[in-house]
Amino acid sequence: MILPEDIQQLAERFRATGLLGKPGMLSRLFDYLLERSIAGTPPKEIEIAIDVFGKDESFAVAQDSTVRVYVHKLRRKLEEFHAQAGRDDVARLVLPKGEYRIVIEGVDAPAAKITDQPTPPRVEQRSRFRVRSALAAAAGCFLLLCAGLLGFNLRPGAPASELDTVRGNPVWAKLLDDDRPIVVVVGDYYIFGETDPRSGAVKRMVREFSINSARELEEQLQSDPRLNGRYEDLELAYLPTSTAFAMRDVLTTLAAPGQPQHRVQVVLASELTTDMLRTAHVIYIGYISGMRQLQELAFQHSRLSVGASFDELIDKRTGQRYVSQAGQLPEAGTMYRDYGFFASFPGPTGNRFVIIAGTRDVAVMETAQALTRAWPLAELARSTQGESFEALYEVAGLNRSNLSGRLLFSAALGSTERHPSNTPAATESNFFLADLNDDRSH
Repeated sequence: MILPEDIQQLAERFRATGLLGKPGMLSRLFDYLLERSIAGTPPKEIEIAIDVFGKDESFAVAQDSTVRVYVHKLRRKLEEFHAQAGRDDVARLVLPKGEYRIVIEGVDAPAAKITDQPTPPRVEQRSRFRVRSALAAAAGCFLLLCAGLLGFNLRPGAPASELDTVRGNPVWAKLLDDDRPIVVVVGDYYIFGETDPRSGAVKRMVREFSINSARELEEQLQSDPRLNGRYEDLELAYLPTSTAFAMRDVLTTLAAPGQPQHRVQVVLASELTTDMLRTAHVIYIGYISGMRQLQELAFQHSRLSVGASFDELIDKRTGQRYVSQAGQLPEAGTMYRDYGFFASFPGPTGNRFVIIAGTRDVAVMETAQALTRAWPLAELARSTQGESFEALYEVAGLNRSNLSGRLLFSAALGSTERHPSNTPAATESNFFLADLNDDRSH
């Protein structure tokens, strides 16, 4: 007999791994399906769309794949949970294909296998689900944003064995095994104002890729007298929202036992100095368009080049163009492609450079996750050798969420050899189309 306590305890272990990522739609979906499954009232797709995703009664399940996409991703996370190294549970949480309920399989084993956590409180009534989820998401996002920037370890309950595996990978071990300072560089963007010629008031804020500081703005004004009085320095800059979530993953990895907190310093790309480039390990996190001088270092021996816009990467060997669809303002509820770039190479004095970048937000977040999780790192290690290498990831995005990514290729920097990935993770049907068809039975 399956007891509510059994499925709840196994669910708590799943949550504690951090596989659900930042508080958001995926964790809300899991909580909702768990609650309805325990109650014995598995929902229909339209109910999930309304209760979890805030859709209204006019939601067209045949035309909008939002629910099926997230159900697919949740199913994959449950499979990853039970496939983690060292996991020997007989009882498994399963989200059967074509169904919207969570069940336990293999429950003939003694209950002691899933009772190493205190029994959590009973799930609250459905009428309180939305309030509870909204409060949890708001509080969780606030903590992640703050703790990510302060360097606290907030990957919830990440197993020590997985973190040890990640830290032991050459990507990170080469940074952690000495006492050099580590500088985490985040790509920031200089913003200036365009003024109304009659009133002098600022009418809009401007981001111009060729102007990255107040000094450069002043030089631009001096070189073109027609712009005098039109632009104004507002002493403003911004960071992409993906930076905070990517930093959470990276800083958790860097917080290895015995590492002094002061060893890691966070700076803006606009504040990166030549001395830092020479003496410290440097980790860049952010958009490709925000890399500044690091862009030349990362791409000088790369098989990729930045296209006419920062939303485009070009394979110099094949001519293949990888264009992010995120900049095309995709409609809500529609999936789009984004591209993440990773590189690791030595610096001038034996220091290391690690680049975690993307054309847009979902690519930055997915690339950071891929480089701080054991199995994607293992996949990368199987296809790379040497001191200098790079990788390109294709990422599936939906709204502002990164759903999944696949390794398109990895190669030694300066190499023309292509290493397509043939692992199940990479050959998984294009953006879940196969499983989405399975889920359309509802």
